[in-house]
Amino acid sequence: MNRKKEIYRVTGIGAVANAGLLVIKLAAGIAGNSAAMVADAVHSLSDFLTDVVVIAFVGLASKPRDESHSYGHGKFETAATLLIGLSLAAVGTGIFYSGSEHIVDFICGEATGRPKLVALVVALVSIVIKEWLYRYTAATSRRLGSEAVLANAWHHRSDAFSSIGTTLGIAGAIVLGDSWAVLDPIAAVVVSVFVVKASVGLIIRSAGELLEGSLSKETKDEIKSLAETTGAKDVHNLCTRKIGNRVAIEMHVRLPGDETVEKAHEVTREIERKLRDRFGADTHVTIHVEPMKGDFF
Repeated sequence: MNRKKEIYRVTGIGAVANAGLLVIKLAAGIAGNSAAMVADAVHSLSDFLTDVVVIAFVGLASKPRDESHSYGHGKFETAATLLIGLSLAAVGTGIFYSGSEHIVDFICGEATGRPKLVALVVALVSIVIKEWLYRYTAATSRRLGSEAVLANAWHHRSDAFSSIGTTLGIAGAIVLGDSWAVLDPIAAVVVSVFVVKASVGLIIRSAGELLEGSLSKETKDEIKSLAETTGAKDVHNLCTRKIGNRVAIEMHVRLPGDETVEKAHEVTREIERKLRDRFGADTHVTIHVEPMKGDFF
């Protein structure tokens, strides 16, 4: 099975599980009178939408460059991720507002119904399923060397963490009685923070890519070190950016002025090989060679 098919497979399994959990949690939240479970269902929605983005855009984003897209189509995935992040931020904010209203109503003396046992059972089942999905997806990401799949694995674990919070809130409200029913909307507010946190991460990352943000200083230092292992000197004018799941790297390097064109070509090919081994076969690499200055001899 090739790399793309494996990504489709692991993401597809996650998507099916997330879709099922979304429906079950929503039904349990409504039937079980649990605002926390409804909020947790929305968090599962964030995982499901992430799976959909990976499945829907991995083919489009991996299309080769053409006359209309000289650097490929990776930005389609980035733009879709930004839209999902913005929508999740709006949903998470709505959950926070709704949960806060219930808390205020409780403080003001209005009755808040206790959640039912079905909500607690579904929360416990969710923790088990999401932790298994995290372990399975993380193992696959390490085998494939895929950052996108690893990020998806952490979405599964974040959902497991939010389900733990949901479980505690629901259990507390059920066990402690009506006087503690407020624990359920408190748990909903806590889960809404997880949803907004996940959305902010998506927004910052995708907006940075769309605005041509550079890779981190640590990554750029690593690129320079890799280039210098080939004999190239004074790596400068280094420009980096993300194009969807691909990395684009442009740099200037120096070689001895009396070096043959053939030798210079070999060095640049070796730099390209090392960078593609590190960042992926589709990494865009452009290298400009300049003669060494006197202080390099």
